[in-house]
Amino acid sequence: MAKLYFKYGTMGSSKTAQALITKFNYEERDMKVLLLKPAIDTREGESVVRSRIGLSAPCIMVSADRDLYRLYLDEHRDIDVIIVDECQFLTPEQVDQLGYVSMECDIPVLCFGLATDFLTHLFPGSRRLFEIAESVTEIKSVCRCGAKATVNARFDEQGHVVFQGSQILIGGNDRYEAMCRKCWLRKKKEQEESGIQ
Repeated sequence: MAKLYFKYGTMGSSKTAQALITKFNYEERDMKVLLLKPAIDTREGESVVRSRIGLSAPCIMVSADRDLYRLYLDEHRDIDVIIVDECQFLTPEQVDQLGYVSMECDIPVLCFGLATDFLTHLFPGSRRLFEIAESVTEIKSVCRCGAKATVNARFDEQGHVVFQGSQILIGGNDRYEAMCRKCWLRKKKEQEESGIQ
């Protein structure tokens, strides 16, 4: 019986690299992979998934209104597995649709992404994955202090940690750094004491 998998971690924890390695492992066994990425994430350009270590592969970009169950049934019934990068940007409905693919069509679905935003709030897609995925695995990362990183700290152009703003701001190492909660809160306190909001 196929499962819906959620593999989550902070920024820089090698989620995309692991998604691409997983894709390679399936293809090495002559299995067909459907690689998806939400269309909102255009950092690496259209229709490509690229990791920081240089791995890349073509993908299908899916808009928030795309029915992923129908995408599988109508266009990709010949595939053996679905892999989704940046799954935090899926809608809860799309996560449910992927759950139907795994349950009703016996196709494994592996979702890789963030759990929380820069304020430690769950993304809607990630929340739904925590609720319904049959397998949930954390991909661990480390803060500069050596502790486990759990926060996706967002920085402004001056290098200050940001504690307000919209949930989604597409960016990479230029805008985000994985930190432990203790360092994140310490940075917040230091900035407040210095009058930096």
